[in-house]
Amino acid sequence: MSSTIKKNKEAEQRAKKRIFVGLLLGSLLFLAAVVAFAWWLVSRQAFYLNKILLTVVIAVAIVFFVLLSVGLLGLIWSLWRSKEIAPLQSIMRTATRVLFPLAIWMGKWLGLAEEKIKSSYIQVSNQLVRTQTKLKAYQKVMLLAPHCLQWIHCPHKITINVDNCKRCGHCPIADLLDLAQKTGAHLEVVTGGTMARKVIKEYHPQAVVAIACERDLTSGIQDVEGLPVLGIVNERPEGPCANTRVDLSKVEEAIRGFRQETGISNER
Repeated sequence: MSSTIKKNKEAEQRAKKRIFVGLLLGSLLFLAAVVAFAWWLVSRQAFYLNKILLTVVIAVAIVFFVLLSVGLLGLIWSLWRSKEIAPLQSIMRTATRVLFPLAIWMGKWLGLAEEKIKSSYIQVSNQLVRTQTKLKAYQKVMLLAPHCLQWIHCPHKITINVDNCKRCGHCPIADLLDLAQKTGAHLEVVTGGTMARKVIKEYHPQAVVAIACERDLTSGIQDVEGLPVLGIVNERPEGPCANTRVDLSKVEEAIRGFRQETGISNER
């Protein structure tokens, strides 16, 4: 039964990643159509000077398109083979960053929820990070948690100092404190992206495990480019920003993955 559940989870993750990769490919094809149309306009120009200028612009666009294509193909190959392509990392990041807004627009046009597209992006990002870090061990790992995990009626300010938590059991913060102590990770509870960037700058972690909603994770991963980040989407049984939850086994797996450790505990 456990193997069946594992296979179902792996199939679900592949499906999620395919959404974003498929939208990136669609975005690239859309850009190709734009370049082709522009080239057609060049061929129809009567004035020689206009033709020269437009030819230069199209040539630059074609070079840029080729670079995006190389980056996207590298991304797909890396995801498929679970192997890092070190020389193409910057091109892959550029392709993802440039095509991301177009992928969001195309997904909405196709009727896909923005949250679903961003969830797929997080899955893709996580696999790339795992691929790039699987032979490295990071000792200085930061665990970033959103303040919406805190019980909404709690009077204690844990965004200033997480140790202000009284471990009453109403929310997962106590469990995250225990997990941080057990794994050696540094836990911070933040109110948003600005505070997250601030604590990262102050602590200088080697790697980050971030818990948040799809929107905040997506923007956060893009904001700290160059720093390995594993994103874990929170659970929202009472809606966004109130008494949210998180799968602690995923958090522990991510931390131990950065540390190159195994043996996730079932104690909760």
